[in-house]
Order: sequence, then structure tokens, then C-alpha cells
Amino acid sequence: MSELARRLGFSDGDRVVVVCCDELGFSHGANVAVYGALRTGVATSASLMVPAPWSRGAAAAYRGEDVGCHLTLNAELDLYRWGPITHAPSLLDGDGGFPRTVSDVWEHADLDEVRREWRAQVERAIYWGFDVTHLDVHLGEVELKPEFFDVYLDIAEDLHLPVRLPAQEQEARVGFPFRDLARMRGVLAPDRVVSAGALAAGAGSVDDAVATLPAGVTEIHAHPAIDTPELRAAAPDWAQRVEEQGLLDAGGGLAAAFARAGVQLVGYRALRDAMRSQSSGASSFA
Repeated sequence: MSELARRLGFSDGDRVVVVCCDELGFSHGANVAVYGALRTGVATSASLMVPAPWSRGAAAAYRGEDVGCHLTLNAELDLYRWGPITHAPSLLDGDGGFPRTVSDVWEHADLDEVRREWRAQVERAIYWGFDVTHLDVHLGEVELKPEFFDVYLDIAEDLHLPVRLPAQEQEARVGFPFRDLARMRGVLAPDRVVSAGALAAGAGSVDDAVATLPAGVTEIHAHPAIDTPELRAAAPDWAQRVEEQGLLDAGGGLAAAFARAGVQLVGYRALRDAMRSQSSGASSFA
């Protein structure tokens, strides 16, 4: 049985799913879709991209939902740009935004500037009123270099926040035991992560994909947005974002698949509460 599922109070064989909407703050259309998925759809969590242009709009619409911080060091789109909220020269590319690629960040970023920037993003989310429930990382590879992972884990441990991590079997590919390191420091993470797009695009149906999820805690992450001219102009993957918005609706494919498979839904706040229940320390920005 999954150790995490046990700590969350679930039984052997239970399939537990966190449905997390990434990139809250990406655009007005993303904010509408994410909050819709949280309030009337199947999403159980979301993550705020603080440097993005519509993050302040996301804060204005917040009603206490389960929202974490989508730590950001990249702005990968050609025509739609954002940059650091701190003074961080090593985190800028030639046109004044974050670098477009992970390799560029790895090559040029100063780790002290990374630490200040990521902490500032969490601080701003809290200042805006968010009850931050977890941490994950934009593009999902930046943190998988040991020195960047150390910063990620330091912040998570300090603030007693769970994180998103790849599954244990990915450690051989990445080259270091990131899950063991997180476990040693008391930082919780879902057992595995899969994208909503991968579920929808796989062989067979969404029902088939959900029915074959293993026992334990799986995070399904998505990037929903409503269809707008701005989304189409900014994001080459706009069609997938719109498709994922439909997938997460109350009448969408995931809701029906979860019901038929007997999936148990949980948010990141439950992981945070379990993590903090074993720690008497208060979160700190020291």
C-alpha cells in the first residue's frame, strides 16, 4: 500500500487522485477555466503562476480554494512573456523575460537568485491572501537538477508544504534519488504524476485510462483555459487547453470516469495537513 495513502486515511487498493490545474494566472481565460473546474468541476487543487500577467486577477477572484504556488523560472512562449518579480539578472533572457528553455536556466541561473525569486513568489501569493497548499514547478524539469532540487526542497521543508515529484521509477532517468531525499526531510508528494492530456490521448478511452490507474495517490495535472482570441494568439497548445477545460467540467469525461472507477478525490491541502501534523514548527520566511 502507498505510505501516503495510508497517512491520508485511505485503505489498501484505494485509487486516490489529486486533480491539479496548473498556470492559474496565465490569462483571464485560464483563470475562468481553473476556478470553474475547482468550483463546479472535478479539480481538487490548482497552482498559481505568480509572475504571469493575470495572477493578480486570480488573486481577486480567490475564494479560499486549494491553491499552491507554481514556481516559475521560464517563459517559454514566443509572443507572451513574463519575468522575475525580484532583481535577478541571471534569470533574464535577451528580451527581458525569463529564459525560454530549462537548459538555459540550468546554464545561467545563479542559485541565490533562484532561491530569492521562488521564495518571493510564495510570499507574494500569501500576501495576496492565498492559503498556499503546495509547491510545483513550471515546465516540470527545472527542479530535477540536484542543486535546483535542493532549493526546491529547502523551501518546501521550511514552509511545511508538499510538492509535486515524478514517480520513483523516474529516479534512474533523472540520476539522483529525489524521492528518498524528500522522504528523509518529511516532504510529502503524490506517488506519481500524469497529465490530463496524456490520459485523453492514450490508447482507448479516458474511462480505460482511469480504470487502469494503480492504487495509491496519483496526481493528474491539466492546463485548462476557455477559448479566446488571446489564447489562440499566445499559446500554440491552445486547443489542448480548451479540450482539458471540457474534460474537467462536471459533465466532462473525467467526472464520469472517476465515478465508474470508484476513484477517491483529494486536494493538496490534505497532504499539507498530513505533513504539518507531524511537525510542530511554524512556517518561516527567515
